[in-house]
Amino acid sequence: QQSGRKFNLFLRRRLRIDKRHQSKDSIFFRDGVRRIDFVLSYVDDLNKEWEKKLERRKEFESNLQKAGLELETEDKKESEDGKIFFVKIHAPWEVLITYAEVLNIKVPIRENDIPPTVENPLDCVLFPLRLPEKVMHPEPDYFTAPFSKDKQELYLINDESTFFSPSMRNRIVNYILTRCPYGTEEGKKKFGIKRLLNNGTYTAAYPLHDCQYWKKASDPNCDSERYTLYMEWARFLRFYKEQPLDLIRKYYGEKIGIYFAWLGFYTEMLFLAAVVGLICFLYGLFTMDENMSSKEICDPAIGGEIIMCPLCDRDCEYWRLNTTCQSSQYSHLFDNVATLFFAIFMGIWVTLFLEFWKRRQARLKYEWDLVDFEEEQQQLQLRPEYEAKCTQKKRNPVTQEMEPYLPLTSQAVRFCISGATVLFWVSLIIASMIAVIVYRLAVYAAFASLMENTQSLQPISGLLTPQLATSVTASCLNFLIIMILNFFYERIAIWITDMEIPRTHMEYENRLTMKMFLFQFVNYYSSCFYVAFFKGKFVGYPGAYTYMFNRWRNEECDPAGCLIELTTQLTIVMAGKQIWGNIQEAIVPWICNWWGRRKARNNPENLYSRWEQDHDLQTFGPLGLFYEYLEMVIQFGFITLFVASFPLAPLLALMNNVLEIRVDSWKLTTQFRRPVAAKAHSIGVWQEILNAMAILSVVTNAFIVAFTSDMIPRLVYYYAYSENEDSPMSGYINNSLSVFQISDFPERNEPKENPENFVICRYRDYRYPPDHEKKYLHTMQFWHILAAKLAFIIIMEHVVFIVKFFVAWMIPDVPADVKAKIKREKYLTQKILHEYELEKLKERLCQGDKGATEKEFIATEGRMELSRAM
Repeated sequence: QQSGRKFNLFLRRRLRIDKRHQSKDSIFFRDGVRRIDFVLSYVDDLNKEWEKKLERRKEFESNLQKAGLELETEDKKESEDGKIFFVKIHAPWEVLITYAEVLNIKVPIRENDIPPTVENPLDCVLFPLRLPEKVMHPEPDYFTAPFSKDKQELYLINDESTFFSPSMRNRIVNYILTRCPYGTEEGKKKFGIKRLLNNGTYTAAYPLHDCQYWKKASDPNCDSERYTLYMEWARFLRFYKEQPLDLIRKYYGEKIGIYFAWLGFYTEMLFLAAVVGLICFLYGLFTMDENMSSKEICDPAIGGEIIMCPLCDRDCEYWRLNTTCQSSQYSHLFDNVATLFFAIFMGIWVTLFLEFWKRRQARLKYEWDLVDFEEEQQQLQLRPEYEAKCTQKKRNPVTQEMEPYLPLTSQAVRFCISGATVLFWVSLIIASMIAVIVYRLAVYAAFASLMENTQSLQPISGLLTPQLATSVTASCLNFLIIMILNFFYERIAIWITDMEIPRTHMEYENRLTMKMFLFQFVNYYSSCFYVAFFKGKFVGYPGAYTYMFNRWRNEECDPAGCLIELTTQLTIVMAGKQIWGNIQEAIVPWICNWWGRRKARNNPENLYSRWEQDHDLQTFGPLGLFYEYLEMVIQFGFITLFVASFPLAPLLALMNNVLEIRVDSWKLTTQFRRPVAAKAHSIGVWQEILNAMAILSVVTNAFIVAFTSDMIPRLVYYYAYSENEDSPMSGYINNSLSVFQISDFPERNEPKENPENFVICRYRDYRYPPDHEKKYLHTMQFWHILAAKLAFIIIMEHVVFIVKFFVAWMIPDVPADVKAKIKREKYLTQKILHEYELEKLKERLCQGDKGATEKEFIATEGRMELSRAM
């Protein structure tokens, strides 16, 4: 019986559509003329709130019509599930020109006559990377001016229906929707689609995609830009092609366009860093066999005769240095002379990236008509949540109107709660990091004992040392904890930002950004900071080891240094985050949309309408770009703050970003509803965060080279302590290991067994031997090395900072040709406007309106002369 009802419903719908002779995949009203600029959907559920919601909808839709918008409702019987109503909204010409003036939208007044820039001599080489001209530049370049209703004949209006692009139209309609009132409740005037979405009056509000992404629209009036974006941009096979930024901006708006422009530019700049990093890595690979330190460690006559002190108390045995032969060789891959060069290079690269991005951004601001752009009113307007929760009012000193405000005492309480919550979560991260350190200390002894006593591990014991085994497992555990804490904190950060009740949208975004970045910074980088700057630095020496919580002995570095362990930590966390992020971004929306897409497979397009198809897609919320920026900025930290330990980090980032661009474009084009177009002239507060990280990266890399790598001790030995002129680095390993007399071991530290009756053992430090009068105190070489490390940090920081600031000073933020174009456009725009006003005044004079306009005519001519002179 139920299947029979479904069949009858199908037949009725089929007959109704056949009569109408219009595909429901259309983006126009039933008349096929008026374009659908926005869609609202709601479910007519008969609960206790039903009458109140119905009243709100009637009032809201009535006020929309009073504002000039035209509505057309699709009954729930027309929808696929028979439950959802769709209200289609069209903005007629009169509404568009009214609000285009309010929003200060710039429109064409004359085609750009400035000759294009000189062709790049590399264009023929880069031709395979180029996209067709029609895709790259979908519109001619025009001089533009803010729209004015009184000067319509001034603008290049060829067709009223296409003069304003779909993204402009949906921005104008969204502006009206966010301000349209829907009644008074509890003595307060209520308005805005956001509140109606929050209280369930409407279930969704969105502009339409212009076609299905896998085929062009059948309507010749539709540009099928979504299809073009999918074919030329959103497919992975196009990974080597440039991005059609002008088309992205035209379809999605400037805010999304500027994100993809930044991501693309960042990826291009990573190519240089990746090439240099790969060269440094290859240098380490090709010089591995020439490394004297690893040669001595691997030599049975040197490393095989050096007996090292046990790695843990009681259960661990004495061991020979040559058992770490392979790990010392691999450590040379990242701990060599090229490390220093690469650290300095990356300090300069960061500056070049940020400065050249400013220039790229300035060019985009000119090309996208954002030169005189100030944050639009929509960004600065009061948030509906602020107005709803702030019951008290005071007079605005600028507008002289009464506005809601939050009392100072309430603000103070909310900030205290917010600060305490953030502090608690940061403390939780530090506590989890300490827990991982305790894990490292607890299992270190187990790994050391296991590897010494298990014959099955002998084939890999040279490569997988106890230090490395502990580091790998701890890094994986740390990554798991990072992802879990991150999952919960994202929700906590949004909750506490909502609790603070920020006044404007800009305040809300900035506060959330700072909270999320602070947490992510501590969450992702704390373990790397521990390995880089704390591990192995506070070990003590045999007989006087230092203990955490008086129980677990602090970790020692591998005899070849801690740098290889920092590399391991960085690789696991960075690569794991990137892989997980891409899976989450691509797979989750696809699974969520799979259920909706089955309708498109099972029904012809005239039964599964364009507004229903888009309704079943995921919502790209106001924080959609926020998470994309956050992901990339965290990655930027990995390739700058710790790059001295891992020259291949930029290469990993480059490979990820090539995929990231296509994943982001694919999900935006195919898996999400079309976002409301929004303006933005820069990447906002993220620019300041990147600048701060660039400065911090110089300090961290200087400390990594000085304290984590073995470069400074080697240089001190080379120039001050080497006794072999023919091979200055021979004897370095023996020089870097101190001697301990086994009989001096306290009972707590002494191994249970000493089958070979060793008398002395060696440990990594610079201390006097047991027969010296300064027994086990630091030698002069230790203080020489420490002084050299501090001197190196000061010199490297100053050199890099001087070069950075010099490069920043040398590179102007705005290219000279862009400055000239801006001046030319301003001049021509003023000239055209003045000539237009002069013509109007002449017409009025000819019509005999002489009294008031003669002086006005003279003043206008004078203004034109002044403009020409300037």
